[in-house]
Amino acid sequence: MKKIIFVLIALILLLPNQSNALSVTASSAILMDTDSGRILYQKDIHNARLIASITKIMTAVLAIENGNLDDVVTVGEEVLTMYGSNIYIELGEQMTLRDLLYGLLLRSGNDAAIVIGTYIGGSEEKFVEMMNKKAKEIGMINTIYHNCHGLDEVTQNYSTAYDMAVLSSYANTLDAYREISGTKKWEVKTDKKSYVWNNRNKLLTLYEYATGGKTGYTPSAGRTLVTTASKDNLNLTAVTLNDPNEYVSHEDMYEYGFNNYKNYLIVDKDNFDIDDKFYKDEIYVKESFSYPLTDAEAEKLTTVVEILKLKDYKNGDKVGEVIVTLDEDEIFREPVFVKVDENKKLNIFEKIASFFKSIFG
Repeated sequence: MKKIIFVLIALILLLPNQSNALSVTASSAILMDTDSGRILYQKDIHNARLIASITKIMTAVLAIENGNLDDVVTVGEEVLTMYGSNIYIELGEQMTLRDLLYGLLLRSGNDAAIVIGTYIGGSEEKFVEMMNKKAKEIGMINTIYHNCHGLDEVTQNYSTAYDMAVLSSYANTLDAYREISGTKKWEVKTDKKSYVWNNRNKLLTLYEYATGGKTGYTPSAGRTLVTTASKDNLNLTAVTLNDPNEYVSHEDMYEYGFNNYKNYLIVDKDNFDIDDKFYKDEIYVKESFSYPLTDAEAEKLTTVVEILKLKDYKNGDKVGEVIVTLDEDEIFREPVFVKVDENKKLNIFEKIASFFKSIFG
């Protein structure tokens, strides 16, 4: 068995020169590409800290994935234990799970959090177990939840800037999360009263490319903030922990990212075309690959397609790999498959039999 190797030259446009190093006032901070997970800026990203109300991102994720957003939830006695940032729902009041999520993410309602957690998990304790299980599943390696709201006077939630960026990237794969967290104003009417909620995330107003996120604050945690922003097909998330100038830090990080990186479609599954002389059938990949690059990195990008010469193969067989490296570091590897037109292998009599079989079964 022989192997054919194709080296594809990526056509990359030059980008502006990188700006000077950022000076972010947060104790921990990160800027991450939400699509690839690439870290564009970091500061003490693996040190676990109190996270306050950005806890509620995980609460929202579990509610979206495990509940029906149109369900009507009746507020139980669990609401009586909440204090601090509330939306002031009442015992016995009825509100849809969707509206509770708006109260959770826009107004950071601790009462909304405990009602959601109890409704989805059966109890806050069971819901917290779900939170920690989900954190591990999506790759949050230094996170521990003890409650669903982020208050830290009795129990504390700890995470890192990196883990919260992973969570933000995951949450933004959910349509409902993106829609709710990016809403500036929401009006609700229940069986008891009406509400008008404005989003506490000021970046949605301050920065034109901001798309969503979640605020947080306790005296012990300081100001915490998770946001997202998109420009020119580049989707980023920023996290700051314990930052007195969080909105300035987030805007500065986004400007650094958008000014110095561009998102490139490096492997296109819909246009996977190489000069292969061995296989007469179509070869293809199942996944596309995009990656943010600077101008300095563009010259160091290499895409290699390794094709195996298989004498006997059938439709869907793996016949090679596409490998993308940046400065000799592998950043993507994807199998290459062959698509066989079975009719091409049939003789004239087999084709006639196949035709009548398709008509008469």
